[in-house]
Amino acid sequence: MSVDEPDAGSQETPSGEDSAPIMTTLAPPAAVPPEERPLVEFDSPDSGLPSSRNYSVTSAHSQILSSIDDGQSTEEEGGGREEGRTPVGGRQDSLIEDRLCSQLDKLVTSGADSDGMSASLSSYTIELLDTVALNLHRIDKDVQRCDRNYYYFTTANLEKLRNIMCSYVWEHLEMGYVQGMCDLLAPLMVILDDESLAYSCFTQLMKRMSQNFPNGGAMDTHFANMRSLIQILDSELFELMQQNGDYTHFYFCYRWFLLDFKRELLYEDVFAVWEVIWVAPRISSRHFVLFLALALVTVYREIIIDNNMDFTDIIKFFNEMAERHDVQLILRMAPMCFLASTHPDLATEVPVKALGAGQERC
Repeated sequence: MSVDEPDAGSQETPSGEDSAPIMTTLAPPAAVPPEERPLVEFDSPDSGLPSSRNYSVTSAHSQILSSIDDGQSTEEEGGGREEGRTPVGGRQDSLIEDRLCSQLDKLVTSGADSDGMSASLSSYTIELLDTVALNLHRIDKDVQRCDRNYYYFTTANLEKLRNIMCSYVWEHLEMGYVQGMCDLLAPLMVILDDESLAYSCFTQLMKRMSQNFPNGGAMDTHFANMRSLIQILDSELFELMQQNGDYTHFYFCYRWFLLDFKRELLYEDVFAVWEVIWVAPRISSRHFVLFLALALVTVYREIIIDNNMDFTDIIKFFNEMAERHDVQLILRMAPMCFLASTHPDLATEVPVKALGAGQERC
């Protein structure tokens, strides 16, 4: 069985061997006319806070905010937009704009000789200010609630995470900040505990993971591949999914693919699973995340079938099972699922459903 390739995206493994990036002498990108800029929208990994485990298909596959709506909310919360300014609040808006310009100057000139560099509003276009203000608003909101229950994320380390995120987004304003990026950066910060190295590794990681974010195209490919794998390897489960509201679109896997299972596992288990995903292209498949997802479904197939789960049931079930999975079992089963998909004779003799037989029922 062949696995469809996403339209774009590199499968490079994040590595600390990359040359340390210089995050202090960045040049501001050329402003893009509003009519040529893509609509700013993003998919939330769940319907609640970034650190929660609540998830809904509505939040995963609907346009949450347009660029105009985001701009309005940013203005209400002190984002400093030009529109809607009143004479009474004119002075306050001006101060907000000056503060935003100051933040931009820090991104562009921090650590360098700033002689001749103007910090006035005229240094930046309105389009650039709007884009940066919107992204800073999103970053600040998510950083403050990123894995706050984990010991590493003290106030000082959250500030480091924010610095890295701001530097990355400044270099990639065409994509901007999307909810979920902090989730991908946080484990790298915990392991590396170094801003420059974490930035370098995160940049490499995003070459692959950015394709899962809006306009990347990879997420639809993941869903289609999951549908094909389940249909061929476990027809009984596939038929149940079709009969109970037809959730063979596999939207319940959205968060798994978006964050490489980060929200599904204990923090210590995330490191092991990510290492397997990164090394898999060299020993098995560039699409090993599919077989991890298939293994995760297969582990609980009997529970799904016995309880005749519909779409709402399966979303609720996997939300409740988050951080309770047997990771070692899943890591053992994923290669078996891969072999079953690449060897039709094996899939016939040892159906995938047998791989999940005998598991402890919840």
